[in-house]
Amino acid sequence: MDLSEYNRKRNFAKTPEPEGGIDSSSRLQRFVIQRHVARKLHYDLRLQIDGTLKSWAVPKGPSMNPSDKRLAVRTEDHPIEYLNFHGVIPKGNYGAGEMIIWDSGVFDIDETDKTSEIHQQLLDGNLKLIFHGQKIKGRFALVRTGKDGEKENWLLMKKKDKFSTSLFYDAESLIDPGHKHFKENPLKITPGKILQPMLAESQKEIFNDPEWIFELKWDGYRILTHISENGVFLQSRNGIKMNDKFPELVKELENVEHQTILDGELTVIDENGVSQFGELQNYPDTRCNLRYYVFDMLYLNGHSMLNLNILDRKSLIPELIEGMGITQYCDHIEGMGVSLFNKATEEGMEGIMAKWINSNYSPGTRSNKWLKIKSIQSENVLICGYTDSVGGGVVFGSLILGKWEGDELEYIGNCGTGFTDAYREELLSLFEEYRTSRNPFGRKLPLKGRNPNWMVPTLECEVTYSERTKNGLLRHPVFKRMLNDPKVPEKKIKDQTNYQRASTSSSKEIVEIDGLAVSISNLEKVYWPESGYTKYDLIDYYLQISGTILPYLKDRPQSLHRYPNGILEESFYQKDNDVVPEWMQTITIPTKSSKREIRYLLCQNPASLIYMANLGCIEMHPWNSRIGFLDKPDYGVLDLDPPKGREFRDVAHVALIIHDILTEANLKAYCKTSGAKGLHVYFPMGGKYTYEEVRNFIKLICYYVEQRLPTITTMERRLNKRDGKIYLDYLQNRKGQTVASPYSVRPVKDAQVSTPLQWDELKNGATPNDFMIKNLSGRLAQKGDLFLPVLKTSFNMEKSLEKLDKVQN
Repeated sequence: MDLSEYNRKRNFAKTPEPEGGIDSSSRLQRFVIQRHVARKLHYDLRLQIDGTLKSWAVPKGPSMNPSDKRLAVRTEDHPIEYLNFHGVIPKGNYGAGEMIIWDSGVFDIDETDKTSEIHQQLLDGNLKLIFHGQKIKGRFALVRTGKDGEKENWLLMKKKDKFSTSLFYDAESLIDPGHKHFKENPLKITPGKILQPMLAESQKEIFNDPEWIFELKWDGYRILTHISENGVFLQSRNGIKMNDKFPELVKELENVEHQTILDGELTVIDENGVSQFGELQNYPDTRCNLRYYVFDMLYLNGHSMLNLNILDRKSLIPELIEGMGITQYCDHIEGMGVSLFNKATEEGMEGIMAKWINSNYSPGTRSNKWLKIKSIQSENVLICGYTDSVGGGVVFGSLILGKWEGDELEYIGNCGTGFTDAYREELLSLFEEYRTSRNPFGRKLPLKGRNPNWMVPTLECEVTYSERTKNGLLRHPVFKRMLNDPKVPEKKIKDQTNYQRASTSSSKEIVEIDGLAVSISNLEKVYWPESGYTKYDLIDYYLQISGTILPYLKDRPQSLHRYPNGILEESFYQKDNDVVPEWMQTITIPTKSSKREIRYLLCQNPASLIYMANLGCIEMHPWNSRIGFLDKPDYGVLDLDPPKGREFRDVAHVALIIHDILTEANLKAYCKTSGAKGLHVYFPMGGKYTYEEVRNFIKLICYYVEQRLPTITTMERRLNKRDGKIYLDYLQNRKGQTVASPYSVRPVKDAQVSTPLQWDELKNGATPNDFMIKNLSGRLAQKGDLFLPVLKTSFNMEKSLEKLDKVQN
């Protein structure tokens, strides 16, 4: 469907509904449920898919009771702007009547279903979704049942999970926020408790609207200020304490006589009153003046203000900070966005903020009720390397910039301005961790004789520029800031691991790991009921062995397999990640259809490892290939998958036969337990071959194994055709396919760990049951990392095939 049917039915001169258009730029998966009193009361469910809102009319409204099966009639697509629409559609117009937003939020694909591509699910008429709303939460199915004339009839059904209820559930009763079963419980906040700030979406076009207020956009550090009887706490956007860096601001705010939480932007301004982010990085060594512009208040004297609208929240700020110097009120104008934007542009400001006057404060979310409109073009780009300094006056010349366009890394220019000499030195020190000998672009670049130093394209920075050339290069790019490395610009944070068990099990705690604030929660939750291991035991294990496991995770997109309630409860798969901590690195990869992009997490450091474990990721599932070289895996995997009832000694026997075959051809492979009941044999490839070449090579090995062991092995994919034999699974060698990482915990009894083995250990009777989170650290101390050659070696596939052919024939 498209919007032609929607537009045909409406006269936009007579209805306040948005006309809109197809918007395929947003990667968000948002939903809205609107209560619509038209000829008959009903509820409209709308899902953001492919640039429009796919819509269903649900007469009785959605239910959280799995026993209810609610009719949902498919209607015409609606524009994305309809996510925020509420009001009265005048009499005489299509759908005339009152409409309010009953619930809204984001949704994920429930990847426990075999078909994870939402477009295919929609075509098949079988959507499996996870809603993250205020009233509607958890797993749902939306299933097409047939047609009634021109109408498509579907059923909306709740799946059993921790959010479902067996109580009578009536959507109408939830209109009253005081309903005894479903009263919305706003977030409890107090000064000193780490909060994630509310974030804004980007928009290119400025507008006038009496329903919106507009503020100047100050370019600096986002700071939440907590003021209580314990003093003043300046909290950065990612939870880091900033008191030591800005002591004069702390001293001034100590004069506030109330307990409060303020939100604002800390910056420095020049003599013209324009914020200068580069000078802020050098603070206090700058001639500019420090300013803290407060634009919001979250808490005051025991009362949460999150559910007040923004005008009510802002109205209390001026009196609170009256007479201060560094701390200033960030004023606004109502309705006149264009004039403020033009003024900001003339004065050299970065842009303005637009905020809906009825918007509440939603910590940790990126909301379209707040918008940022920039006057200066900027781009988030990848640092793919740097050039040597031509004259030798600075430590490096310019950054080599790139951006993903589909599956291709495109060169978009060099940036040599925007940082001081001291800042260059710090960046160069950081870059050393990402150096590589391979050109990530795979082709020679027009660098005008400047010598390149290549990097794995992981680090991301923001640059401003004047325009793009015909060749797609950035004209006059200027470095602005690093986006995803913790050491820059907050460079005074102590670089040490400081992890302590939280004192309570129910509340969310913040721990500092190598200077990064990581949110953890529910540490006492039992993940392995039979053995009694808890979420704390999982996090503690990963923290202990982080130095060993990280080389197998770093620079590899992560497919999350989450067990939020332990191994006996329902789990789900997640690839796309929209809301992550500021310091968490990600990579956006288009799907095969290129109709949408998936934002994968990258596990680059102990903090990101613990962040994933806190999400309930018991096991780690990295890609076989690294960013920059996603089509060429570093290793191939042969998964020996035994059927139920098959003894492990048979699996070990098959692995040892593989070892014999390879030894005869002077080839090396490495073995690890799957952590469950099988074994994984790894073949180091060194990133030299495509997935298809690696898969075909391992498939050939499987043929040789099957010839030697025809009674106990099979390459038959269909489970009912295997006849109790061990499956030789070479199909794991596909782009995006994953198996549990070396040293990954598994969601099985006794918290077994996927553990690398020596071949002699396998001969001597080692089993997966021997290796668990309680003893793995001791084994590592004794034997070290047996799997390192997998990452550091490779072989010549053509010569290896010749050797294998001679040996087998």
